Amino acid sequence: MSRILLVLLVLAATAGAVVAYGDPDRIARAGDTVSDLLRKRPNAPARAVQISRGQTGEFALQARINGVPAPMVIDTGATSVVLTYETAKAAGLPLELLEYDVDVETAGGHTRAARLTLDRLAIGKLVERSVPALVVPRGQMKTNLLGMSFLDRLESWEVHADRLMLHGYP
Repeated sequence: MSRILLVLLVLAATAGAVVAYGDPDRIARAGDTVSDLLRKRPNAPARAVQISRGQTGEFALQARINGVPAPMVIDTGATSVVLTYETAKAAGLPLELLEYDVDVETAGGHTRAARLTLDRLAIGKLVERSVPALVVPRGQMKTNLLGMSFLDRLESWEVHADRLMLHGYP
């Protein structure tokens, strides 16, 4: 919502500048007004999730894929979100339509995966839509991976001691 308001504000300022084109002083005042409004804009609450490191050293979490709970492990070495066949089936994904034509290396070795797009992937307050993902065949992996196709959409993520912080855009 705040992004829409910001875009409308910038468009209004641009229209004002076009109208005032012949008067440089009016353009400067309009720019100052826009700057003042942006500075005074209340900061939207930051969307953030904190994840504690597990006993095995991994950052495990409970995600929701299309509203269905899905345990995941953060994997910054994974290019994409990767789902087990079982999780994809539970989330109602169209497994019968998938082509397993993507070569992937997993902890268990080489396999092939299928591309798909998740309508909605949520981790606490962080919700992303249309997230590219891969599904591996039944029995090829035991854990779902939260890879870079989700993490790259965040404003930032950082590890401090035994805590991982995921920061979404406001």
